[in-house]
Amino acid sequence: MTKLLSTYEGLVSTTVISQLRQLGLRLAGKKVVHVNSTREGGGVAEILEWMVPLMQDVGLDVQWEVIEGNADFFDVTKKFHNGLQGFPVTINSREWQTYRGLNEENAVRLRPILEDADLVVIHDPQPAALLGLCPNRKGKWIWRAHIDVSRPARAVWQGLKPFVSGYDASIFSMCQFAQPLPHPQFLIPPSIDPLSQKNMDLAPEEIAAVRHQYNLDPKKPLLVQISRFDRFKDPLGVIAAYQLVRKVQPVQLVLAGGGATDDPEGQKVLEEVLEAANGDPDIHVLLLPSDAHRTINALQRLADIVIQKSTREGFGLTVTEGLWKGKPVIGGDTGGIRLQLINYHTGFLVNTPEGAAHRIRFLLHHKGLRNKMGVKAREFVRENFLHTRQLREYLTLFHILNSQQEASTIYI
Repeated sequence: MTKLLSTYEGLVSTTVISQLRQLGLRLAGKKVVHVNSTREGGGVAEILEWMVPLMQDVGLDVQWEVIEGNADFFDVTKKFHNGLQGFPVTINSREWQTYRGLNEENAVRLRPILEDADLVVIHDPQPAALLGLCPNRKGKWIWRAHIDVSRPARAVWQGLKPFVSGYDASIFSMCQFAQPLPHPQFLIPPSIDPLSQKNMDLAPEEIAAVRHQYNLDPKKPLLVQISRFDRFKDPLGVIAAYQLVRKVQPVQLVLAGGGATDDPEGQKVLEEVLEAANGDPDIHVLLLPSDAHRTINALQRLADIVIQKSTREGFGLTVTEGLWKGKPVIGGDTGGIRLQLINYHTGFLVNTPEGAAHRIRFLLHHKGLRNKMGVKAREFVRENFLHTRQLREYLTLFHILNSQQEASTIYI
């Protein structure tokens, strides 16, 4: 996890680097703890993988802790995830007790660290109950919601709200996600690390080797969706769109992803995807290990079109990744994807398999426009969705909360 801010000079301006170091100086030595539910798999872990060392590099004392859970706990929090994204679910009293109980067990281990921190960032619902289990906390606590909570199932939100209301601040990716809470709310969209294994430039030989490894036909246009096997990523809808396109021209599809330790539904969705693929040799369903970052990178670079046809999406880092690689992206008209895809400029927003198929055919028949959109896409990410912007916004928020804390202490 060793990363230095200086390695990004050239990708971003020296002014940007200087601003980040100045913000770090104002927070030098502050103890910051991030807590989430998994160290690998999913966008939150990817963000923390770069954020923690870069915060350390600008002078903060930063730790990353992961709560431990069992199958029952992650079954419940998966229900939270689905319910907060609008899927109708029912959570009974026993399941709420499972949620509280696992947070209590984790609090025993984490309480000394969390209560001593100047700033604590709790990511998503899984560890949200830790706030109420640390009565002697001295610092400011932030709840960071990474998912689309614009239209949550009422029962789930009403059950979770008491756990998050007591935080000093909350962060959402879009204003549409914000919910009525008795504390300040901040908007910080996610971002990517351009020098990570998943986003760095690759040698042509390595890209060609991945094409050969997965038996991809260089003569057929390639559609690629990279995501966990999750219903909200709509892999079945992607297959339906591919099947519509295939009726009028040869094409091949890669659905590649893995699971996350906090997502118990992944295997079932994968089985449904394999059934829908029905042995089609031009549908490549790849279950990749959590560290297959360079393979994912190569697949996105091999793609003619990147797809992310989510029906709910907090942000969609795979959209950002595809844009960074100069590819137009066809994505679901939902959540944070709307921040990234501008029709006819960086990609297209769609709502149905038929709409996705229409846009795929359009792009495949207009190669010149596809290339122009790819150039715009990469610059759009450079200007808006590289991790230096997100780091600056986190540090600014930390400075605001820290200043409030110091002012309160002086006043008392």
